Amino acid sequence: MRSVTGRLMLLDTASLYFRAYFGVPDSVRAPDGSPVNAVRGLLDFIDRLVRDHHPDDLVACMDADWRPAWRVELIPSYKAHRVAEERPSGPDEEEVPDTLSPQVPVIESVLDAIGIARVGVDRYEADDVIGTFTARARGPVDIVTGDRDLYQLVDDARGVRVLYPLKGVGTLQITDEAVLREKYGVDGAGYADLALLRGDPSDGLPGVPGVGEKTAAKLLAEFGDLAGILAAVDDPKARLTPAQRKRLTEAHPYLAVAPKVVRVADDVPLPEVDTTLPRTPRDPDAVRELAARWGLGGSLERLLTTLAR
Repeated sequence: MRSVTGRLMLLDTASLYFRAYFGVPDSVRAPDGSPVNAVRGLLDFIDRLVRDHHPDDLVACMDADWRPAWRVELIPSYKAHRVAEERPSGPDEEEVPDTLSPQVPVIESVLDAIGIARVGVDRYEADDVIGTFTARARGPVDIVTGDRDLYQLVDDARGVRVLYPLKGVGTLQITDEAVLREKYGVDGAGYADLALLRGDPSDGLPGVPGVGEKTAAKLLAEFGDLAGILAAVDDPKARLTPAQRKRLTEAHPYLAVAPKVVRVADDVPLPEVDTTLPRTPRDPDAVRELAARWGLGGSLERLLTTLAR
């Protein structure tokens, strides 16, 4: 991957097309009657993001494996409630609305035809792809996601922030370290420790029983990080209540593996890809065919106009 020194925007693509799917009426359909609300909604999102934030480089990061086996081996409950069908080889099938699944290949085809870099890597989630691009970037990074897990990448010193959609993408929470400290009492580096202590039912992470968000934040403020907390458990002089010491001791097997599950990877083998924001479509004929086939109309036209500026 070439060195990215300008403003890099990384899209948590599935997070955004899920939001588009639920935010745009399913009455938005192709000429043959197929729903295209997620497709058109995502194109509108990207158009607004490019107009408002002016990235130099843009990557649509994909879930090649939404529930990697190496994470499940460590914590079997990881995303287990989202499994629609277990598969002996390859990723399990994720539970996705019936009218959204057929739209995902259309989204991929449209992004490819436009020339927006689209990257997914076997055995890794989009979060890991985002983490690796972020680690390699030499300029500022905007991560667009509706998943708070990626708050762990926020880093003011490096210009890494999370654009978290509150309503569509017109209203974004620009998440920097000041926002994290105000809301959670931690900085970006501390957010992963907060998350694994607190747990996250939406990801099947049990957390430490009896340790909620406020208690987790207090423990991190007192002892610095997870390693400091675990050292305090072994130190009879450390300022832990008997209940906290007992809970953390009992949760030690979970705490020994949770960091690898919760922290995004930063060493994914990324493919060679040109992340430059395209000014003209890579495949104009394919763009025209897709626009007609799926009735993408104004959504696609607006994005192409914005990219050409």
